[in-house]
Amino acid sequence: MLFAANSNPGERGNGENGMTRPFAKLIRNAILGALALISWAGLPNPAQAADSAVILMYHRFGETNFPSTNIRLEQFEAHLKELESGPYTVLPVPEIVDAVREGRPLPDRTIGITMDDGYLSIYTEAFQRLQDAGFPFTVFISTNPVDRKFGGFMNWNQIREMRDAGVTIGAHTSTHLHMAASTVRRNREDLTESSTRLKEELGAIPALFAYPFGEASSEIQNLVREQGHVAAFGQHSGPLEASADPFYLPRFSLNESFGDMDRFRLVTNALPIPHTDITPKNPTLTLNPPLFGFTRTNSSERLNGLACYAANQGKAKVDQLGPRVEVRMSAPFTAGRARINCTALGPDNRWLWLGALYYVPRP
Repeated sequence: MLFAANSNPGERGNGENGMTRPFAKLIRNAILGALALISWAGLPNPAQAADSAVILMYHRFGETNFPSTNIRLEQFEAHLKELESGPYTVLPVPEIVDAVREGRPLPDRTIGITMDDGYLSIYTEAFQRLQDAGFPFTVFISTNPVDRKFGGFMNWNQIREMRDAGVTIGAHTSTHLHMAASTVRRNREDLTESSTRLKEELGAIPALFAYPFGEASSEIQNLVREQGHVAAFGQHSGPLEASADPFYLPRFSLNESFGDMDRFRLVTNALPIPHTDITPKNPTLTLNPPLFGFTRTNSSERLNGLACYAANQGKAKVDQLGPRVEVRMSAPFTAGRARINCTALGPDNRWLWLGALYYVPRP
């Protein structure tokens, strides 16, 4: 079984997803091996109904001094060309979230586009390109850098201009807070400040929220819900479908190292592994290593070549007990970000994919 994972280009950590370089290289080689099995010619028309979508996440555009959070402009233009010419349907993220929540079908290979933080290059580089392509997108704004007029960030007039052009604006805390490592009081204060400023500048508290660095906890999810947000995104890989926690929705991250066309086609054609009873449910670990597992909801047959990989450990032990899948790591995760990805080869050589992101508190 070959495995392909996403990058998680946050401002913290070294390498991809805060992983060690050897693990990132293992993933990279596995992606290329997987692609050797897949022919992208003659993909079917997206008229077929589906119950999932792939949500993409970007940060910066054409800012090559920040490769872990940047996508090169030639890469981004190739992504847009693929979405325009391929069998995809790009829809507004709120529409996708609503359809999944309500059980309404989506076109096969539905794509949503998101961007985090509010960097100026979203406005100067991505905005017009996406308008020209006719693609809707969502931007999650951290309000404090905008208020303080930090260099490299948009201003409120630019954000309003995008909003008025149909861009969805989401919340991303006030200070780009590392929420999983912060107190309840600090999280509540930051969320309240974010909501206040977004309502003052844009007229409403956004429905959608994204966790900075993709890390959260059950307690943080409740705080986000209390602010009036109706759904929230992390940074764990996998398609969005009804199995996903509405306050911890998955996205595939893209950056310079993990933004080539081979990987882009791999993730935009991914299919979900519908499931229930995922454990542990809390995105912040209290037991390390976790007793990770989930119950498949669509079939009791064994998945073809199911494999699960843990960050910094490689391939983990997997037991399929009818519809139940149990995954055991060889060692505890180190403090900080911990990632698990499970994949299996699905129909039409498309990858079935389930990702999980956990935060391991520091001693």
